[in-house]
Amino acid sequence: MGAISSNDLKNGWVLDIDGDLVSVVSFQHVKPGKGGAFVRTKLKSLAKGTVVDKTFRAGEKLERVTTETKNMQMLYEDGDGLVFMDSETFEQVTVPRTSIESDDLIVPNSEVQVLFVREAPFRAEPPASVELQVAQTDPGVKGDTVSNVTKPATLETGAVVNVPLFVNEGDRIKVDTRTREYVSRA
Repeated sequence: MGAISSNDLKNGWVLDIDGDLVSVVSFQHVKPGKGGAFVRTKLKSLAKGTVVDKTFRAGEKLERVTTETKNMQMLYEDGDGLVFMDSETFEQVTVPRTSIESDDLIVPNSEVQVLFVREAPFRAEPPASVELQVAQTDPGVKGDTVSNVTKPATLETGAVVNVPLFVNEGDRIKVDTRTREYVSRA
């Protein structure tokens, strides 16, 4: 997008700082009584997810990067990536598995948000929760009603999550994609 001044920062903007793409989490203009003004920021690395504090001089030129988020539909797996389709333009893009959180919880035809940086797919984020079918799990033992006891279950996508004892093969369950935990029966 081009060079901007550190005085014009806004939350959510993506910057290119020494080749690392970072998102502005927060910023504060500081004008001390002595010396020049500066801008104190918290920046989140898009690649690593780490948040760092960085200070810029007032008026310092920074590189702002164009970004866009699109809702896309997952079509199929393609080697080391997943292929997504824009529902409006029917354009297809491949996002590497390493750029997708909880890629094993995404099923074909599900809606996913894809972040584009400089018009190229950068990262895909699944919805907060997904409904999946239990493909394989051990049967629960009758009379074993101790609370908070779980067992592993393999889902239709191949992902393994811990579920309560009452969940059986063939059941549809809701899973939180951020924590990979069982939420409820679907």
